[in-house]
Amino acid sequence: MTAIKSKRIESIDILRGLVMIIMALDHTRDYFHYGAFFSDPTDLETTTPFLFFTRFITHYCAPVFVFLAGTSAFLYGRNKTKPELFKFLFTRGLWLIVLEVVVNNFFWWFDISYSFIVLQVIWAIGISMIALSLLQFLQRKVLLVVGFVILFGHNILDSIVLKGDSLAAILWYILHQGGQLATGPNSVIGAYYPVLPWIGIIILGFCLGTLYDKSFKSRTRQKWLIILGFGAVILFFIVRGLNVYGDLSPWSYQSTTTKTIMSFFKVTKYPPSLAYSLITLGPALLFLFAIENIKNKITDFLLVFGRVPLFYYFLHILVIHLLAVLGLIMLNGNWRDMILTANTFKNATLINYGYSIAIVYMVWCFVIALLYYPCKRYMLYKANNKNKWWLSYL
Repeated sequence: MTAIKSKRIESIDILRGLVMIIMALDHTRDYFHYGAFFSDPTDLETTTPFLFFTRFITHYCAPVFVFLAGTSAFLYGRNKTKPELFKFLFTRGLWLIVLEVVVNNFFWWFDISYSFIVLQVIWAIGISMIALSLLQFLQRKVLLVVGFVILFGHNILDSIVLKGDSLAAILWYILHQGGQLATGPNSVIGAYYPVLPWIGIIILGFCLGTLYDKSFKSRTRQKWLIILGFGAVILFFIVRGLNVYGDLSPWSYQSTTTKTIMSFFKVTKYPPSLAYSLITLGPALLFLFAIENIKNKITDFLLVFGRVPLFYYFLHILVIHLLAVLGLIMLNGNWRDMILTANTFKNATLINYGYSIAIVYMVWCFVIALLYYPCKRYMLYKANNKNKWWLSYL
């Protein structure tokens, strides 16, 4: 890889690059696997261990993505005043919301009528950044407490369930419960990433940035990464083992040991439960510890994707969707079936569509290979044009 001068923390970008690559696996499965549009790969009655693992490993993507967005916000703000950081986070958060609604929904569905609008991870990051733009004025210790209270306490709210289209219900869908809202006879808005837990995660990621401050010694940082990482993993097994709090879906003994293990690891993503957050963020922190002083061709490869996350995110959705259209054309199917509307899901148009999990993995590898060069070009362009302010929004 061409050498470039950068003040970025490589270990953070390497971790981000890894989860971005894994993210493409999940989205490739969404568009290519048998019944993916209408089935749950973690349903113990219908899944296989390999399919379950394929879905479980991709659980690391969203929380690490959001968590590192907070860390990057801290690093960006090191040489900025709090009002300057507020302006950047607030405007970037608004921009991400616009991109989610307008660009991401089109790339996901190819529906120019926008009959099916889904608020996903980019939306969650946008809202979380706006919240962080305000909360960063708090003292760091207070902010850390707020983050932990949200992460450990939001599952107390699981029992609050609202229905309908009242203002209170809509706000609750957005904040914690999640849900769909019919905006017409054939149109739907889905809030699948309730923002409260994600705000807690981005706050904790912001606070983690303190470990990467110039005044922090590497040895001390690595000690804390080990403590926090192993602590989160151990706490996951305690919380999950007790089976009384921390997830909407308690685990249970199944007919086989394999299914029991899958039940144990079937944690809730929507909204991200305490158990889900612990088992994803804990290993991520351990990875940051392990990768800090490693430099080789693999880390160089991961850096390419980790340094252009937003560019990569939108590009990989577009490419995967276009490949799904191409697949239908090659197999003499109706390519228009890949224009996904609310009626597509209502009428189960693609109920019999899909390919084997082996095909999913092959397409995933092809997508990563295809995206490497444009991402590398854009990474170099960003590195050599730091004076262009608008690049920080892309």
